[in-house]
Amino acid sequence: MSSILTNNGAMVALQTLQSINKNLGMTQSEISTGKSVATAKDNSAVWAISKQMESDVQGFKSIEESLALGESTTAVARNAAETVTDLLTQIKGKIVAAQEENVDRTKIQTDITALRDQIGSVVGAAQFNGLNMLGNTSRTTGEGSVNVLSSLDRSGSGVAASSISISKQDLGTTKAAYTGSTALTAGTAANLNATQTQNIVITTASVTTGQAYSIGIAGTDADASTFTPADYTTGTTSADQSKILYVAREGDTAADVARGLVAAYNGYASKQGLDLDILSVSVGDNVATGVNLKFTSTKTDGTDSLAVRVDQGATSAATATNSATIGGALASLADFDVTTKNGAKAALAGIEGLISTAIDSAAALGSAQGRIETQSSFVSKLSNSLTSGIGALVDANMEEASARLQALQVQQQLATQSLSIANQAPQSILSLFR
Repeated sequence: MSSILTNNGAMVALQTLQSINKNLGMTQSEISTGKSVATAKDNSAVWAISKQMESDVQGFKSIEESLALGESTTAVARNAAETVTDLLTQIKGKIVAAQEENVDRTKIQTDITALRDQIGSVVGAAQFNGLNMLGNTSRTTGEGSVNVLSSLDRSGSGVAASSISISKQDLGTTKAAYTGSTALTAGTAANLNATQTQNIVITTASVTTGQAYSIGIAGTDADASTFTPADYTTGTTSADQSKILYVAREGDTAADVARGLVAAYNGYASKQGLDLDILSVSVGDNVATGVNLKFTSTKTDGTDSLAVRVDQGATSAATATNSATIGGALASLADFDVTTKNGAKAALAGIEGLISTAIDSAAALGSAQGRIETQSSFVSKLSNSLTSGIGALVDANMEEASARLQALQVQQQLATQSLSIANQAPQSILSLFR
């Protein structure tokens, strides 16, 4: 039946043309934006996932910048620590030369002083963006290390930031000091006239930031035949206790305190020209409660004796009237004096510990720098992988879109032609009325 009111063919042709135009618009949008999912209405689930991943990629870009800054800061400190190690090695060469009798020790001491000053200059300049990793004299918990933002960890409960913690090293030459009217608490004396060797335990439990430790010595020799008692007597006042002093810094262990006291004693012995055969100090064995500080003498006896002790003060003693200044790990350099035979001998014993400290610092910083470099490489690869994943979700297949565009354009032309033919169909009804 033919009708001039209802044209079914035209309606079908119009629906087809509208569908083709819709698909053609979507294809043209893919080509112009490069995305198959450009907005939430295109595919809400995929769009939401892609936006979450894009936010993570942006976060990782900031992390890469943080890692680059941390790597540069650590590299500066490591290079400085290596330079300090080289300078200490040169100082050791000078000290070894001073062991010879027929040398001008005064000129050697001048060279050592110049090298020591150069170490101070290197350590002071070893900063990047205002941060110096070769100084650790803070009393505030957490300031003995630097945290470098390294990752974003996503889980079902949310996102958490991860950091790489880098411990500050201390190659400063600032001396530790304890000032005030209240002396440090004197430790129990250990007498060397009987055993020639005594151990005093530095307990791990007592080590806190700002804790002051001092070696006290009392010499007894009625006729001064073996040694001069006054040379080996430090006294008990707070000023006396600063002569051989170590103040714990954040992160120190009992072993660190023991090493610090050994370095302080060796510097003091060199400056005073003390004979290490009369008294030497070294780090002893680990014990259940801490680390032994080992005192050794080869010349004391029943009448020529030494009494040694380790004095210490509670952290609460660091008040306005009783304060402890944290010193640098290379502070004993200032006391090295090779102008005397005994001073040169003590300096030789002391320089080994300082070189070890510098080597350990450079190694620790090198290890941290390597870790940062590894993390930086990983974050870069992870960011690239996330970007590729986002592309796989939302990017348009341009080859497919191009082929589809051409096909839809042909379909559009045919649909337009079909609609035109369907619209002309009622014209044939006129022939019935002629």
